[in-house]
Amino acid sequence: MRTIELTSGSLNLEDALDLASHDNIILKATDGREFVLAEMDNFDREIELTRKDQELMNLLDQRSKERGVLTIRQARQQLGLL
Repeated sequence: MRTIELTSGSLNLEDALDLASHDNIILKATDGREFVLAEMDNFDREIELTRKDQELMNLLDQRSKERGVLTIRQARQQLGLL
């Protein structure tokens, strides 16, 4: 899996689709958001390839450990308001 940093005019849609037809890619927007682009031709095959993609599995594992929700009390503590 490759990561491609998107900048103004760096990659058009056709080029991105062509790249994704050979290997799954991560598109990283200038604001930091990331998107996965993968060709979908056979769902079972895609699941198998995804599970074998260690870089993606590591990314998903890392993301799953991130704390996504704070209580009001926790937010105030982190901001030093308590």
